[in-house]
Amino acid sequence: MKVLMLAAGRSKRMKPIEDKNFLSFLGKPLIVHQLEILKKAGINEVILVGGKHNLEKISAMAGSLKMKIVVREQKNLELGMCGAILAAKDLLSGEAVMVLSSNDVVEVKAFKAVMKAAASKVGQAESFILGKKVTTYFPGGYLETDKTGYIKNIVEKPEPGTEPSDLVNLVVHIHKDADKLVKYLEKADSKKDDLYEQALSRMMKDGVKMLAVEYDGFWQPLKFPWHVHNVFKYLFSQAEKKIAKSAQIAKRAIVNGEVIIGENVKVFDGAVINGPCYIGDDSVVATNALVRDSNVGKNCVIGFSTEVARSVLGDEVWTHSNYIGDSVIGNNVSFGAGTVTGNLRLDEKNVQVYYDGKKIDAHTNKFGAVIGDNVRVGVNTSLMPGVRIGGGSFIGAGIVVPEDVSENSFVRGEWKLKVSENRENIGGMDRGDFKNKL
Repeated sequence: MKVLMLAAGRSKRMKPIEDKNFLSFLGKPLIVHQLEILKKAGINEVILVGGKHNLEKISAMAGSLKMKIVVREQKNLELGMCGAILAAKDLLSGEAVMVLSSNDVVEVKAFKAVMKAAASKVGQAESFILGKKVTTYFPGGYLETDKTGYIKNIVEKPEPGTEPSDLVNLVVHIHKDADKLVKYLEKADSKKDDLYEQALSRMMKDGVKMLAVEYDGFWQPLKFPWHVHNVFKYLFSQAEKKIAKSAQIAKRAIVNGEVIIGENVKVFDGAVINGPCYIGDDSVVATNALVRDSNVGKNCVIGFSTEVARSVLGDEVWTHSNYIGDSVIGNNVSFGAGTVTGNLRLDEKNVQVYYDGKKIDAHTNKFGAVIGDNVRVGVNTSLMPGVRIGGGSFIGAGIVVPEDVSENSFVRGEWKLKVSENRENIGGMDRGDFKNKL
C-alpha cells in the first residue's frame, strides 16, 4: 500500500502564519510530528505532495528523517485534493493507497483502525473512510451510512440538527484500487475545489462499496489560528517529559506540573513555570516571569515580569514586562516593555477574527493576537483580541491596534503632545513639611 500525505495547502486561513506544516511544536515542525505518528503506526514509506511555495522546505525536511519519503509537486493548487493525488498517480498504479492530510492531527490508533479494516477480507468494501464520532456540531462533511456501516453519501456541512449521523469524514482514507480512484478523479468535474469529494460520490453511485471506520480518539483539524493550542496540548501529552541536564534553574524559581525544558535553558530567581510547558533550547525565563500552558521556542527571552499564557511562541521571541495570552507568535518577534495582547472582549463574548473580508467566530471568548515572522512592537502598545499582524511589520509605541495589519507595514498613531508653562514652584518646596503631610 502507498501512503500519500497532502501538504500543498497555502494556509490562507492561518495567515500571517505562512505554512502551518512548519509551525513548530516542541522544537519540531508539525509535519515532522505527523510523519512520526505514521511511523508509530508502522508506516515507513510516504509520498509527500507539496506546492511550489513549500516544496524546497519539504524536500529538505524529508531528507533529514529516517523514513523513505518521495516528494512530488502539485502544480495546480486550485484542484485541491484531486490535484495532489493526480500529481503522484504514476507512483500509485497497481496498488492500494492511503490518502491523508498533513494538517489533521489524529492518534496512532486512527491509522491502525483504518488499516485493520482494509486488511480484513470480510465484506465487499473497496474503500475505507475514517469517521470521527462527535457529540457537538462540526461544520464539515458527515457520513450517511446504512445499518451495516457502508456509506451511502457524504453530506457536506449540513445545517445543525440535520446531520445524517454522528460521524464526521476525516481525511484518512484507504482505496484498495488506486487506478480506479485515479480514473474517477480524472473524470471529475466541479467549479469548486471539491473534485475529490465529487469523485467519491460518483464511485458510490456506480456501486463502489465504501465502509465507515469509526474512530473516537483525538482529532484536531488545524484550520484557524485558534486551533494551534489544542494541537500543542495533544503533542505535549504524547511527548517524554524531561528537563535537560544543561538547564540552569535557580533555587528560588518554581516549576510545577509536567514540563519539557531544553538544553542550556536558564530560569532565574522568582520565575514560575506551570505545566504543561515546553521551553526550547537556549531560552531564558527571567526574574518574576510566569509561563503557563505554553510552547516557547528556542533562543527566546521571556523577560522580567512577563506573563505568557496558553500561547505558542516561535524561535527568537523577545519580551520584557509583557502579557501574551492565548496568542500565536512567529519567529524573530520583539515586544517593547509594557506591550500586551488583549485576549478577552469587554462583553466577554466570543472573539471575532476577520478572514476573507468577513468576521469569523473563534468559538472561544479568549483569543489574543496572531503575529507573523520578523515583527517589532514598540513599548506600551495594546493589541486587541483577534488581531493579526503581518510579517515584516513595525508597530509603533503607545498605540492601540484594533484591526489587522498587512505584512511589511509600519504602524504608528497620531497624537499631539500638549506642553504648557509650569506654574508650580517645585524647587521651593519644604521637604520636611511634605513628609509631615504624608
